[in-house]
Amino acid sequence: MPEQYQVTGSTAASISASIEAGVRRGDWMWGEALPPIRILAYQLHVSPATVSKAYQELRQRGIIESLGRSGTRVRTRPAVASPRSALRLPVPPGALDLSTGDPDIRLLPGLGWHLRAVSEEIGPPLGYAAAGAMPELIDAARPRLAADGVPVDDAAITVTSGTLDAIERLLTAHLRAGDQVAVEDPGWANLLDLLAALDLTPVPVAVDDEGPLPDQLASALAKDVRAAVVTARAQNPTGAAISAGRAAELRAVLAGKPEVLLIEDDHAAELSGVPLHSLGGSTRSWAFVRSASKPFGPDLRIALLAGDEATIARVVGRMRIGTGWVSTVLQRLLLRLWRDEDVTEEIAAAGKSYDHRRVALRDALTARGLQAHGTTGINIWVRVEDETRMVTTLRDAGYAVAPGSLFRVDSPPGIRLTVSPIDDGSIESLADDVATAAFPATVPSPSR
Repeated sequence: MPEQYQVTGSTAASISASIEAGVRRGDWMWGEALPPIRILAYQLHVSPATVSKAYQELRQRGIIESLGRSGTRVRTRPAVASPRSALRLPVPPGALDLSTGDPDIRLLPGLGWHLRAVSEEIGPPLGYAAAGAMPELIDAARPRLAADGVPVDDAAITVTSGTLDAIERLLTAHLRAGDQVAVEDPGWANLLDLLAALDLTPVPVAVDDEGPLPDQLASALAKDVRAAVVTARAQNPTGAAISAGRAAELRAVLAGKPEVLLIEDDHAAELSGVPLHSLGGSTRSWAFVRSASKPFGPDLRIALLAGDEATIARVVGRMRIGTGWVSTVLQRLLLRLWRDEDVTEEIAAAGKSYDHRRVALRDALTARGLQAHGTTGINIWVRVEDETRMVTTLRDAGYAVAPGSLFRVDSPPGIRLTVSPIDDGSIESLADDVATAAFPATVPSPSR
């Protein structure tokens, strides 16, 4: 454990509170290992059962996670605030940060003019009774979703404060602590941490370039999972996109479990560059989430949420007794962005830029003997033998990358590279450095 922090306590509650306080104050960094149960029990003069119960309480609150024989560590996004803003290893000065998963800020549309226009068109202030999802936004959203094949004719649509907000509300409205959720593996790190905070158990489903494997999803559903979360395209971290054929197979699997809540994530949306093959309607309870963050900017905290009437009604009902609604200022802003043809062209150009950089880097890595994946989106997943060595070696070479452990449940090791910060001139040298880190003895020459 960190030398500057010592766990105290004589009961499970006091021990868990001591560890939580250490995480809250930033004395425990994410990923740091907690002492083995027997060792901490010996140091505190308590029974191993007492420490085990303390660790169990922390796991149920989403603060720590167990890694089997590898021990127990602080989660990447512990469900407790910390003064240390970084939820990953600090980036060395001058290093190229490929670890964030953020869009390229150089390609985001400017919001200033649209914000000024929104402020001029806003009428009298809204009261609590009149607030909610704007009918104009929903009317504009319906044909946009329908054009992508989302079955919205008989669906309900609302808005939430981003993808994770939507998923959290869906899960809490349908599931209870201890329930199981089928998730992609490797998959979105934030989702795994959210499940831990809700005391829900992830059941891994392997992914290839065409999306979740049907037989793996069938195996997960056979384990009495209550919900399944899938990514339509630009899957994080692998870049997978569900193909038309794979979608048909997955729908057939889901049709056999109509009681399962299906949550479909289309976070990259307009940036994806490939057709959407939605699974919506495959089960009785389903929801489709489309965030505005990647195309229009992470600070635009708004997402469309479509689904069957009962599922969406539960989310809207929970919002009414909590945060209430998504600001109509943000809703008006998104509507203006949709209607601006120049913004539409900017986003299309951004998507092409991501495609170009992603494909170039993926192919350069493949030419050097690495197993690299990235069909869509802004990330590339690289299979490696030793994540720790790769991350450390690349940090020494001037790159910050995301370790695969953040995204994995049972899948093999890897690292994630975000293409947003790279330019054409740096792709070959980056590929050389990644290959050198992966194959320190010999690096194959790229095929030209």
